[in-house]
Amino acid sequence: MSQQVEQPSVEVGTAPSLWRSRNFLLLWGGQTVSELGTRITGVAVPLLAADTLNASVFQVSLLTVLAWLPYLLFSLPAGILVDRFDQRRMMIACDLGRATLLLSLPLAALVGQLTLAFLYAVVGLGGVLTVLFTVAYKSMLPRLVPADLLVEGNAKITISQDAAELVGPTVSGALIGLVGAARTFLANGFAFLVSALTLILIREEPVRREPAPRVPLRVELTDGLGFIRRQPILVSILACTTWSNFWVMASGSIEVTFLVRELHATPVQVGLVFSVSAVGGLVVGVLAARLSAWLGSARVIWVAMTVPGPFYLLMPLARPGWGLLLYGAGLAAFSANVVLYNVAAMTYRQRITPAAILGRVNAAFLWICFGVVPLGALAGGTLGTVLGLRGALWVCVLGTWAACLFVLCSPLRRMRDMPPVSS
Repeated sequence: MSQQVEQPSVEVGTAPSLWRSRNFLLLWGGQTVSELGTRITGVAVPLLAADTLNASVFQVSLLTVLAWLPYLLFSLPAGILVDRFDQRRMMIACDLGRATLLLSLPLAALVGQLTLAFLYAVVGLGGVLTVLFTVAYKSMLPRLVPADLLVEGNAKITISQDAAELVGPTVSGALIGLVGAARTFLANGFAFLVSALTLILIREEPVRREPAPRVPLRVELTDGLGFIRRQPILVSILACTTWSNFWVMASGSIEVTFLVRELHATPVQVGLVFSVSAVGGLVVGVLAARLSAWLGSARVIWVAMTVPGPFYLLMPLARPGWGLLLYGAGLAAFSANVVLYNVAAMTYRQRITPAAILGRVNAAFLWICFGVVPLGALAGGTLGTVLGLRGALWVCVLGTWAACLFVLCSPLRRMRDMPPVSS
């Protein structure tokens, strides 16, 4: 179904502000709690598998594969569903489904039926619902936020993600220590219930839908990719993001081993390095709207990818002891890059894509950008084996920085601001 969507109205004589937008505040609040629950899950799931279920290293690694595989398998179909049906109701259903799945884990443990196969099923099904929710939420936001506040809206939600990354592992560790890994999922399930409630409370004008001409499923599946191919800047952004994701996952697959074996970091020091690195993203997230206005809403895309790059080189230069700070500084620079780039790139995609196919375009991005994640992790392990951990990290950080070439050598370099919103 095609959609005709009116931009959110702003009261005459009132400066537009997201702090006055009840719908956005509800969405933002729900997403903040949901992100915290997701970060808690990220720590609790492998610990539950390793400690409670005595899973092997390979069996634990399969949890990561199952969490990311749905992006490769279901992103494109999710785009069709999001464009056809009510996105808010779909997100509510996904939240309730994820809450049910996570709450089933402590229940299964209570009755003695918690097995590794059951955990795999929960993670896999939860991944499918997460894909559907993510595509819907990225497509719904432009309906709730005025076009000139999209940068600020995306920035606020990204800040929540970074804040959750900062405190989530600590909260998860504390909960696991207090009540055990299985019971920790009670908090995770509650987080998704809160997110569902905030979505239920959102009030928006009904979206007028018009019957769309029937086309073959194959055509619908590739509509988003077709639109991207006709937009040179979107192609550049997609290539940049995909290339960056590949090398980031390659470095991510070896960085804990590098910190422990090469830098002799303790588990506490490893946790502190990752927590401190999130500060870079938080600071830039707060300033994202101002930086975008100062640099230019289009120019900021390639600046965000290019300028922090030299700081990435601090990571393979890190040494034991106080040299750990170099690694943290490099990660903080990357965190700042991720937040500013993602906010600007997402805003550009939302502004230039017609509402009727925004779900399919978002799905196409997820399909390609996250589809390379398992390949990147495999490449990192291979490079670490062949070149050694420090040599592999040099290749990974240089590869990550090289992603800027895709947007630096695109039409974005000659633009200051984004084009008008597409209807």
